[in-house]
Amino acid sequence: MSDRTLANLPKADLHLHLEGAMRPGTLADLASTYAEPPPQVSCYRSFEEFQHRYRAVVKLIRTRSDMRRLVREVVEDAAASGAVWIEPHFNPTTYAPALGSAEDVLDLVLDTGTAAGRPIGVGFGLTLGASRNRDPRDAAVLARLAAEYAGRGVVAFGLTGDEAATPPEAFSEAFAIARDAGLIIAPHAGELRGGPSIHSTLDALSPDRIAHGIRAVEHPALMERLAIERITLDVCLTSNRVLGVVKHIEEHPLLHLMESGVPCSLGSDDPLLLNTSVLAEYQIARTQLSMTDQQLAAMASTSIQSSGAPTDFIAQTLTGIEAWMKRDVSDVPSTESPTSP
Repeated sequence: MSDRTLANLPKADLHLHLEGAMRPGTLADLASTYAEPPPQVSCYRSFEEFQHRYRAVVKLIRTRSDMRRLVREVVEDAAASGAVWIEPHFNPTTYAPALGSAEDVLDLVLDTGTAAGRPIGVGFGLTLGASRNRDPRDAAVLARLAAEYAGRGVVAFGLTGDEAATPPEAFSEAFAIARDAGLIIAPHAGELRGGPSIHSTLDALSPDRIAHGIRAVEHPALMERLAIERITLDVCLTSNRVLGVVKHIEEHPLLHLMESGVPCSLGSDDPLLLNTSVLAEYQIARTQLSMTDQQLAAMASTSIQSSGAPTDFIAQTLTGIEAWMKRDVSDVPSTESPTSP
């Protein structure tokens, strides 16, 4: 095992849900403030139950001050993991009109994230995420909002929720709007529904990235297509284990996907509900999947190259990753706990 400190490896977290990254202490504070029982954030018996707990967390964000605190702390926690760029999935319409118009909410989150990240070296963009559990016409409205903010902090357009709820074809209009605006196309697919869900998402939405997508490993032709088309999978190890996509981390196909030429990034998904962080995900990849530093650095490079970060920011980060690899491991004491979130 290498002694290179993974917290010092520059990386992007591209698969991160804003509310799902709330700190446990903040969850407890908000529940106390609003005299609500704190949602249980462990031991999920189904994906539906997991979504229900997520929605309970969302309902505790009731003021603009709550939102500022959430965003500021998410950025600070990213810095502690060595992330230099994050693109949280977020839907501002969830909080309108309680916190203002959707534009007001979006401005609030972008301004807070950018200001919080500037002094600590974390770049902040947003992935506006439509929901499969809502009317596809809502997705088109959200896509038009995302298009208005292209170049102003919104960098990608995604699709979340239960893959069984609505097929991706129903969202083709929304994704065409986002694509025409130059946004990265980054829907969820292939987490629970497998290869057919990935196939239909590729054909209907023409993604640049896919959140999860790991069950492509069950279909060699699909893996080959992902590799040829250079579609990045934003993978989340702990999420896949907790939600039953894989039984054991050691069985996770991440390394096989990478060795088959599929670009992969590593993200934290919902740190609050999964008791993880992007740093912990890299530690798990090193200790439980036996990934080498070269493979970890390649994954970090993919994460920043697949992001919506500015070109000069990407170049600077790649230089930092190269510098991390050039460090003499004999001179770097190992201080990390492989399982600490």
